[in-house]
Amino acid sequence: MSRDRTRARKGAATAVREQLQQEQRRKRLRRAIGGAVLVAVAAGVAYRMFSDRQFTAGIVTSRYPAAQHVAGPITYRESPPMGGPHNVVWQNCGIYTVRLHDEHAVHALEHGAIWITYRPDLSAADVQRLQAVASDDYMLLSPYPGLPAPVVVSAWNNQLQLTGADDPRLPRFVRQFKNNPATTPEFGASCLGGTTATADVDSLNARPGPMAR
Repeated sequence: MSRDRTRARKGAATAVREQLQQEQRRKRLRRAIGGAVLVAVAAGVAYRMFSDRQFTAGIVTSRYPAAQHVAGPITYRESPPMGGPHNVVWQNCGIYTVRLHDEHAVHALEHGAIWITYRPDLSAADVQRLQAVASDDYMLLSPYPGLPAPVVVSAWNNQLQLTGADDPRLPRFVRQFKNNPATTPEFGASCLGGTTATADVDSLNARPGPMAR
């Protein structure tokens, strides 16, 4: 009987030790998982901060006043322009396959449009990607010779050079600036009802009048 009790005590002690060891392993596992989660969260926060800095640092800004309507050709500081004096008639938003007059396009920016311009030698696949992005309202798309980057996206007083049609900053720029009341001088103005004239048409001699909004 004494031997049986001894074996029973040893068995119980062994079971307790095993239970404690299992609990310790579970604690270590929970700590390891918790640490991995914290590392992942910290890495995600750091990446978002880095991405935000990259996005913000890449945007070129200006301080052009609005409502400066003039007739005739205008020489702009930027190419393509992102603000400044412009024609009294705005460019109708949409997808164009030939170059536009800067003077009409800038007026569309004043109304809250986003103007995506691309080098004429951009691949057909990339042009199709841009057309998909520009198929929404308040979007303007056209080729533009002599761009400093494959794709340049402009809003009123804000511009960003992109590496191509698949640059992830493009949709972010559109979300941030398209028809944004904080950055659109004439928020609520239409992006239709203007002109569909392209750069090969003489359409810049309209004088300020009823359309000067």
